[in-house]
Amino acid sequence: MIVAKPHPIRAIAVPVLTGAALAIWAFPVLWALLTSFKTERDVLAYPPSLIFTPTLANYHDVLFGATSIVPNLWSSVIVAVGATFFTVVFAVPAAYALARLRYPAKRASGFYVLATQMLPPVGLIIPYYLVLQRVGGLDTYFGLILIDLTLTLPFAIWLMVSYFEDVPLEMEEAALLDRAGRFGALWHVILPQVRGGIAVTTIFVFLNTWNEFLFAVVIGGNRVRPVTVAMFNFMSVEQTQWARLAAGATLAMLPVILIGLFAQRHIVKGLTVGAVKGGGRR
Repeated sequence: MIVAKPHPIRAIAVPVLTGAALAIWAFPVLWALLTSFKTERDVLAYPPSLIFTPTLANYHDVLFGATSIVPNLWSSVIVAVGATFFTVVFAVPAAYALARLRYPAKRASGFYVLATQMLPPVGLIIPYYLVLQRVGGLDTYFGLILIDLTLTLPFAIWLMVSYFEDVPLEMEEAALLDRAGRFGALWHVILPQVRGGIAVTTIFVFLNTWNEFLFAVVIGGNRVRPVTVAMFNFMSVEQTQWARLAAGATLAMLPVILIGLFAQRHIVKGLTVGAVKGGGRR
């Protein structure tokens, strides 16, 4: 068996381009991390210096000072967990219905879900604000979670539809013949087969909700103020506290980075399982 050797130019170009793309992505994160350990004087020094005396004063200020972001981190946790939970609860039966059931206006409902995902969020801000203002939903966890669902639910439904479609119909038909019922077949047969897709969807929904800013800055207020909005505490007309801002941004990125590191294997496995099954059935 003869194994073809890669072209020398390709063998060099692929690692170089991959390293360059990784460096472009990692540079802002590393720069923010370095800035978070600097004093304001070191931050404003020109030319910038990589040699400085590190300090933890910025982290102490953003955690325990007058501009502490701990309440904002808690708000982000509540909103992200709440939106993720309700998204999965509603998206699983909706995706199952689109993938398996036959009912009137199925194509229309599928197109409606797709259309809501394509709508620009900035165009929905004013009507959402007016509706929540009328029902007293501004500056509440319920209002912000409800609005986040309009972004995460269509995405989650269309992501999970492919996983449900990849489950062989014979498995569900066998459960129905055993009088398991539609709900029993879904719970005992279908869901165990798509748990990888549900896990991937849960992770993506949580990350998107955690990083959401546009709705949070408009719908939120003094009581419900996620950490993405709290970054404005370090910016004013007179000056921007770059070191504290970098420390707050680093703390806000930490949960996202940790989830990405610990769940990367599950994310890759969940994203490829649908392609593998689909490819095997062709």
